[in-house]
Amino acid sequence: MRASLVLVSVLALAACSKAPNEAQTGEAADSNAGPGVAVTAAPGVAFNYHYAFRMPPARISAAQEAHAQACEKLGILRCRITGMRYTLLGDDQIAASLAFKLDPTIARAFGKQGIATIDAADGMLVNAEITGTDAGAAIGRAQQQLGDVKAQLARIDQQLARPGLGKDVRATLEQQRAEIAQAPAQTNAQIADLRDSLATTPMVFDYESGRVIRSFDPRSPFADALATITASAQTTLIVVLQALATLVPPLVVLGLLWLLWRALAPLRKRLTLTRSRTNAPSD
Repeated sequence: MRASLVLVSVLALAACSKAPNEAQTGEAADSNAGPGVAVTAAPGVAFNYHYAFRMPPARISAAQEAHAQACEKLGILRCRITGMRYTLLGDDQIAASLAFKLDPTIARAFGKQGIATIDAADGMLVNAEITGTDAGAAIGRAQQQLGDVKAQLARIDQQLARPGLGKDVRATLEQQRAEIAQAPAQTNAQIADLRDSLATTPMVFDYESGRVIRSFDPRSPFADALATITASAQTTLIVVLQALATLVPPLVVLGLLWLLWRALAPLRKRLTLTRSRTNAPSD
């Protein structure tokens, strides 16, 4: 009985020690995924998503293409690409962007998928911004303004319909009516824009090249060491090539001069002998 109790205690302690380790591993894996704020579609609220990523310059183009293909697979009714930019700023310095219009019901999931694509390409999320506008309330206010305008026009029409209305008064009322009648068109355009913002959700992905910080990822020291070795080897190779490019031409010229000097050595020797014989006294 005592042995059984000891065995149960050991198993319980092992389970307790294993759980924190698994939790720490999960936290390390998600350290680059950004904040886990669950922003979902809300009735009457128009959301705007903006994500910024940093990754190795050689992988930006592939990541941008992967995001574009993910949008195309959804179809134009659920996702449309509205803009693209890719700029080479200098050696290994790239800035790019990709803009979408999404079905609001899939916007958040598409953003999470986009972050996962960057993580798989050894990149990282550096900024996430989700803003919302209460478009439903704005539409309600605009519709109320339309009602007020219609009421004003109805009152002016009643006054214009009165018999015996003076010429000056009629002219004033007609001018007021013409000015007020322009308001519904502007308000209707505003309502249309607000409804469009509810029907589609804009999302922008910004890409930049740069150093990726992997936070508490256990692979980070090895990856950083490998990156340092690679960078050091590249720098050394560049220095060697630059030194060769600087020194090789003069060395080649010196070598050619030395070969020419060696080739002319017999001729110089014969000339020396000839001069010595010429200058020797005759018997």
